[in-house]
Amino acid sequence: MDWSKALGIPAATLAAVASYDLLQRRHALLRNFPVIGHGRYLLESLGPELRQYIVTRNDEERPFTRDQRHWVYAVSKRENDTFGFGTDNDIEFTDGYTIIKHRTFSRIAPSGAPHSGEGLTVPSAKILGGPRGRAKAFRPESFVNVSAMSFGSLSSAAVVALNKGAAAAGCMHNTGEGGLSRYHRNGADLIFQIGTAYFGCRDSEGRFDLDRLLALTESAPVKAIEIKLSQGAKPGLGGLLPGAKVTAEIAEIRGVPVGRDVVSPSRHTAFHDVDSMLDFVEMLASATGLPVGVKSAVGDPAFWRLLADTMRDGHRGVDFVTVDGGEGGTGAAPLVFADSMSLPFRSGFARVYRQFAEAGVADRVTFIGSGKLGMPDNAVAAMALGCDMVNVAREPMFAVGCIQAQKCHTDRCPTGVATQNAWLSRGLDVPSKAERVEQYLRALRREVLKVAEACGVAHPSLITAEDVEVADGNRRSVTLAELYGYREGWGLPGVADRDTIARIMTASPSQGPGGTGSPGAQTKP
Repeated sequence: MDWSKALGIPAATLAAVASYDLLQRRHALLRNFPVIGHGRYLLESLGPELRQYIVTRNDEERPFTRDQRHWVYAVSKRENDTFGFGTDNDIEFTDGYTIIKHRTFSRIAPSGAPHSGEGLTVPSAKILGGPRGRAKAFRPESFVNVSAMSFGSLSSAAVVALNKGAAAAGCMHNTGEGGLSRYHRNGADLIFQIGTAYFGCRDSEGRFDLDRLLALTESAPVKAIEIKLSQGAKPGLGGLLPGAKVTAEIAEIRGVPVGRDVVSPSRHTAFHDVDSMLDFVEMLASATGLPVGVKSAVGDPAFWRLLADTMRDGHRGVDFVTVDGGEGGTGAAPLVFADSMSLPFRSGFARVYRQFAEAGVADRVTFIGSGKLGMPDNAVAAMALGCDMVNVAREPMFAVGCIQAQKCHTDRCPTGVATQNAWLSRGLDVPSKAERVEQYLRALRREVLKVAEACGVAHPSLITAEDVEVADGNRRSVTLAELYGYREGWGLPGVADRDTIARIMTASPSQGPGGTGSPGAQTKP
């Protein structure tokens, strides 16, 4: 073997790289340290993976810790989801740690069986659209539902898996603002989201088109309409779909050019204030018969105050309000918007709920929370603050296969979840991932129901703001009611809704909502 030739090729390659590094002007590091300087960029690119799998502890990672991801992965595969040797969270010294208070004696008690309660659908305590007499008002079968994630942001395989999983679990699936695609038509009931660009219901000029909306809602199992005002990932800013993800199919669904960034406006053009927005809401509800609500992150409180005050007389109003926390977000966003715009979920939701409660209209509205509420403790706190339902997004993405690579905005998602790359998305097996989504959604409902029963109530919506405390290390703790200034009865459904949901949840197995349940769910009050 001619070793001089064998060694000459690598040597020539290194010499070429060194020459390029010395002559290029973009990177000072490479000009000063040719060849070896590339090691720095390699380590930088591998940094997230090194930290994720080697460096960080179980409760350190963000946005979701290793423990949280492990729980989702385990329950979605029906593997052992218990943890041994006690908590590794620093509960003695952590500010803001959530503590849920169980009751010592209660006629409702949770079962210790690992999968008890998974057969229950656990419906909403309120009838969506009922207070305003919508023609197609209904009681949602599940208080847990899949949040808005557009086809385009997610691959077609991921959308199908989410839809089929939601259908099997009896949950609804929000389409996201990207329109209603054929991938959303796989069995789940839908919430159709109308964004500022009116994808799926716009004319050739990008303006809202009612006829197109009617044709769309009549062609699919749309149960409600959600008007997106803003979202936690980028509040006050329009949506962004990078051009790399805009395929011919997506361009056709949205009515936009292929391969170009799709930037939604930051404001709606169909209305311009609360008064005209409520006119728009009532027009949609009258034309479709569907419940209509709004989704927004929480910033300026004046909007919420005016909305609640305008609804006092009962002539116009939204059927539901989805409050998105600033910690939420599956979409691409500028760093300052992701990090510093809008309030976190708990403080934001509490401020919104207060406006409706003080105006005396909270019982007329279904409150939906979103923003990292797919973990049981966060969902419990949301229900205690007054949520009637919770929407989950990134957590079912984990069930589909997401590994928190945080490459959603690059079109290079390694597991095929958030990409339009055909090679990457082909690795996502829809049947198995749909089953995992179903198991995750059932497990989340089961865990929250078990906590409710441990708190002595038959349904998660009956957990009160007094049942959850926020600890300041070992020094002191306050209830959510004290922390957010809740008055007696705030955060709970009206008396009639409480009585009804208690009867539903304590019915015999043959009469209950899901046919099977935990012993606690079958106990007569």
